[in-house]
Amino acid sequence: MQLAFIDVVVILGYILATIVIGFWISSRASKNIRSYFLGGNKLRWYTLGLSNASGMFDISGTMWLVYLLFVYGLSSVYIPWLWPVFNQIFLMVFLSVWLRRSGVLTGAEWITFRFGEGTGAKLSHLIVVLFALVNVVGFLAYGFIGIGKFASVFLPWELSSDPTTNDIYYGLIITALTTVYVVKGGMFSVVFTEVLQFFIMTVACIAVGVIAMQKVSPEMLAAVVPADWTSLAFGWDLNLDWSGTLDAANTKILEDGYSPFTIFVMLVLFSGVLKSLMGPAPNYDMQRILSARTPTEAARMSGFVNVALFFPRYMLIAGLTILALVFFMDELDAMGPAVDFEQVLPFAMKNFVPPGLLGLLIAGLLAAFMSTFAATTNAAPAYVVNDIYKRYIRPDAEARDYVKVSYIVSVVFVVLGVIIGLFIPSLNTIIQWIVSAFYGAYTASNVLKWFWWRFNGVGYFCGMLAGLVMLILIQLAQWLFGLDLAPVYAFPWIFAGCLGTCIIASLLSPADDMQVLKTFYVRVRPWGFWGAVYREVLKEHPELSRNREFGRDCANVLVGIIWQTAMVAAPIFMVIQHWFEFAVAVAVVALCSLFLWKFWWCNLRDYPADTPQEYLPKPAAD
Repeated sequence: MQLAFIDVVVILGYILATIVIGFWISSRASKNIRSYFLGGNKLRWYTLGLSNASGMFDISGTMWLVYLLFVYGLSSVYIPWLWPVFNQIFLMVFLSVWLRRSGVLTGAEWITFRFGEGTGAKLSHLIVVLFALVNVVGFLAYGFIGIGKFASVFLPWELSSDPTTNDIYYGLIITALTTVYVVKGGMFSVVFTEVLQFFIMTVACIAVGVIAMQKVSPEMLAAVVPADWTSLAFGWDLNLDWSGTLDAANTKILEDGYSPFTIFVMLVLFSGVLKSLMGPAPNYDMQRILSARTPTEAARMSGFVNVALFFPRYMLIAGLTILALVFFMDELDAMGPAVDFEQVLPFAMKNFVPPGLLGLLIAGLLAAFMSTFAATTNAAPAYVVNDIYKRYIRPDAEARDYVKVSYIVSVVFVVLGVIIGLFIPSLNTIIQWIVSAFYGAYTASNVLKWFWWRFNGVGYFCGMLAGLVMLILIQLAQWLFGLDLAPVYAFPWIFAGCLGTCIIASLLSPADDMQVLKTFYVRVRPWGFWGAVYREVLKEHPELSRNREFGRDCANVLVGIIWQTAMVAAPIFMVIQHWFEFAVAVAVVALCSLFLWKFWWCNLRDYPADTPQEYLPKPAAD
């Protein structure tokens, strides 16, 4: 494709600006590892919220969501519960506060805070670092796949006659440029550039939505989609029949394995609640929560992500989807069964977004890739340097030495992510593997750590190890015996096996040190099964109260999920010009917002008022 001169100027200007920003901020970021990884805990909640929303506005995920809306219609708003997208609601209601109260640097350091320094805690510490690093590599591969597919459509040079190889070359080039600025800038660079990117993307998203509304009428859309495409309701099955319009879409629905749809939604809701209860995965999301100035600001940041992310993003998703449905259907149908639905986004942009705006949108999506890739990359050295190198190899090194090692670790993990990405066929494949199979192995241990005092470091380690073993066995069965088990359906079995292992291992081994448990309980103040620890604390501090907010938190979570789903549906209804449904969705958002302001926002606090001073975290030294 030959881009207009103005588009080329905008794209090159933005990429150059982000690299310059990374080097400019590097002097501030390189003072010490807390500045490098957490921005020195000086970043405000709304800045972190914009950054987090921008980081989630990644190009690979946007391509996947466009494909989902294209094939599944409005029913697609439930499919991202696989992730689960509503984990942000659990975070904003209570888990961000609990996590930030710890005062630690990384998720692996949090393990020491929870389980102490015993053998079980050390084993748990190492295995959570392993899981975190595997997670980082998986998300880097995911980003690499998406950027290669996207860039090869727009950038004018044909680096290879083979389209797949062309994708790889572009992925390598853009990945290398991204690595330069994140390695130099750390968390300051990540946040600064993501806030800039957020405003660019918001303008572009609104513009694309408006263009789609001008070009596509409701009648034009209705003529090319199945009858139930515009409905949020669903029965036992989806009842979406693309026969005669785009037969490959029917094949794709069968291949995805989301039927019967009612069972699928129940399963992703079940797994999504469990995955949400474990807290954030050890990646960029956790790092932003730990970067917040206070626990209250961490919760506000998580809540603001929902407001900042969904409306503009889904204007873009809906706009590009309906443009492709109405004007690109013949070309897609001509591809036969080999249609790559993940290419709908770049195809629609290429054909229907005018010069100038196209450059802005490409720059924004490239920036989205860069920010997500950068934030993920920033998580890897946080674990390797702080939780391995500093802890076990050079505990007394100079602060700048740790930052230099972080540079090397970042590059190594980018290379690993790229190598893995070369062997994965599609975004949908890696998304399913990460959020279903891999998180299934991670979930049981990380739910119990919050809510059961008797769950110890040995149980954590054994549960995580059991998950890894089960993942390996399932993969071997698929390779050796042709077992065809979709990751989402493997989740309950992996979770059940890990849960049983956690409980048995904990009960067969000694409880963790009571002083460690008391520090965790008093500072974090979770609800759950903490009676034995609470009784011990009362001997020293009889004024201490228990957390009695379980009912209010559950109500806020339920309302929050409805609130978030309405924020996803509203911009889609607006772009397809279903005004009654749009008005209903906006009314739901308004009512839920009022409820959450009353029962969530107004009740936030950094620490309970009766928290003894000796249990509060010590201020971090520069």
